[in-house]
Amino acid sequence: MSQPSTLGGINRLPPGEKREIYLRVIPPELFARFKLSPYLVDIAGLDLLEIVAPPHSTSLELSLFHKKGFPDPILYGHLTDTINGQLHILLYILNDPEMPRFDVDRLPDGTPTNFGIRHRNLDAELAAMKAGLNPGQVRKGPHLLAAAMKTFEAFVVSLGHDIFFAEPLYYHNAVIFERYGFTYQKGRNRMQKIDLGFSPGGELQQKLGGSHFRQPGAVSSVRLRSWAIHDGIFGEPFTNVTMYKRVGKHSGVSTTDCKW
Repeated sequence: MSQPSTLGGINRLPPGEKREIYLRVIPPELFARFKLSPYLVDIAGLDLLEIVAPPHSTSLELSLFHKKGFPDPILYGHLTDTINGQLHILLYILNDPEMPRFDVDRLPDGTPTNFGIRHRNLDAELAAMKAGLNPGQVRKGPHLLAAAMKTFEAFVVSLGHDIFFAEPLYYHNAVIFERYGFTYQKGRNRMQKIDLGFSPGGELQQKLGGSHFRQPGAVSSVRLRSWAIHDGIFGEPFTNVTMYKRVGKHSGVSTTDCKW
């Protein structure tokens, strides 16, 4: 029997077969970097990989930890099928557990912030920004995004696809995706409007200052622009941007020539 080509199809497989396929999402470089066993269990035999993919579901949530009980996974991925059966990345996070943690994901009383969309822990966000992190990051990453992208493209190909989609949660995510070869299904005009707005004399450039998160340097910094947008300088949340990439091809699309 041929392998399913969708997450919904994979999710209906027996747990062992399902796990074997979803292991392909994990970059091999993570095994070496964090000295993980090939079976993703620790020395006590405890499973370091959490997979949420019920048989009735068309989505996958995958969390890989470098050790059991650690608060943050080194890899978190949330994927779903599109209506046409293509793969769609809703969220993809790489964390370096050796780096300091910033509680931007929760308030001091433990209330989740929903990535700063529902609530904001301003003290934690300010500390994270000063430490060089992007909006939404609780820790710096392990600088393995290029390896992760290569691995994910191989996973896409293994399911018989040559295209996949992604939902950038923040402005800087969209710029990163551009630089890895993605183009826009929707939202390109919004990205161009943002770039124009931060240009000298633009409406966003004129709104800089007056807040720790609206640094004048945002004119020429993708990271600082993303913080200013997260702070509401654009007047609305960063939403309605969907991107896609063809396997092995770089679209050449760029909405800004800003440095990081």
